[in-house]
Amino acid sequence: MTRTTPPFRADHVGSILRTEPLKQARAKRAAGTISAEELAAVEDVEIRKIIALQESVGLDAITDGEFRRSWWHYDFLGALDGVKLVDVNQGIQFTGVQTKAEAPHVMSKLGSKHHPHIEHFKFLKANTKKTPKMAIPSPSMLHYRGGRKLINMGIYPKMEDFYHDLAMAYREVVTGFADAGCRYLQLDDCSFAYLCDSNQRKMLEERGENWQTQGEIYADMINAAVATKPKDMVISIHVCRGNFRSTFIASGGYEPIAELLFNRVNADAYFLEWDNDRSGGFEPLRFLPKGKHVVVGLITSKTGELEKRDDVLRRIEEASKYVSLDQLCLSPQCGFASTEDGNTLSEQQQWDKLRFVVDIAKEIWG
Repeated sequence: MTRTTPPFRADHVGSILRTEPLKQARAKRAAGTISAEELAAVEDVEIRKIIALQESVGLDAITDGEFRRSWWHYDFLGALDGVKLVDVNQGIQFTGVQTKAEAPHVMSKLGSKHHPHIEHFKFLKANTKKTPKMAIPSPSMLHYRGGRKLINMGIYPKMEDFYHDLAMAYREVVTGFADAGCRYLQLDDCSFAYLCDSNQRKMLEERGENWQTQGEIYADMINAAVATKPKDMVISIHVCRGNFRSTFIASGGYEPIAELLFNRVNADAYFLEWDNDRSGGFEPLRFLPKGKHVVVGLITSKTGELEKRDDVLRRIEEASKYVSLDQLCLSPQCGFASTEDGNTLSEQQQWDKLRFVVDIAKEIWG
């Protein structure tokens, strides 16, 4: 029951704690004491190091750790044609902590003829013999947090035109990655998890949006974005409740969105978080159709304490009551550094967790 194509029995979401040389180089670049080219050279060195480490712990999906990004989403969104990162009054509010205050604004017509992150993928692919995996934010992430107020309504007076152009911009991106040889592309999406949270649903209602309709719009955008992908390109969706510096935003089980997510969104696999009680039970897995996979995130990336082997085995057995064991894989619930700040664990604890995922997966699936 091992897998030779993504998702792998032992997989991971993608982001990795920034190394000290990389942190120092980014700080120097922010201070203007080194050039962009000098920073890129350090990034190259450090990415090669973490590629080797991922391979050494036994992972088959290899990422660049998002080492060239500050954010898991804003760097990518800000590089779309028509989008600009601007300073805002306050950052994103997590539980007890707030991010830095900037956000992507839609300034002109959307597009993505030459997205710079495709070059990031090319470097990754050239430096691993395993499967290079790219993670990018889902198109919904350009809309969910700010809604209409972050969109130039002179350019997009009708929201349906915005949604259409955003989907087409993403289709260009997907095509660009495919042409570069990418066959494992992940869309990181907080919106579906937020639709499971009553406070988030209330927020949408207060700004005049129906949460169920928004979920359908987001699903349709993803489908349009991947409609022309190669048949052998695997699309996964990571559904995240928030991960900034080991904190979170949303709570609630997957029941409100499970049928939509599994049966309307044209994805091959879903990375879902089940590292604590906020995620609810495994019952929503009953909606998963044959031919799709769920990567259960049972190993938390938020703390360094290693989970107990027997607890993980028991929980996978629980999940298999609702879906075939052959449709399940294992991973940490999220990345280790959704932003360059990183979560509150050490690099060694991070690699220990990834090695633990590999060991458990071998024990279960062979």
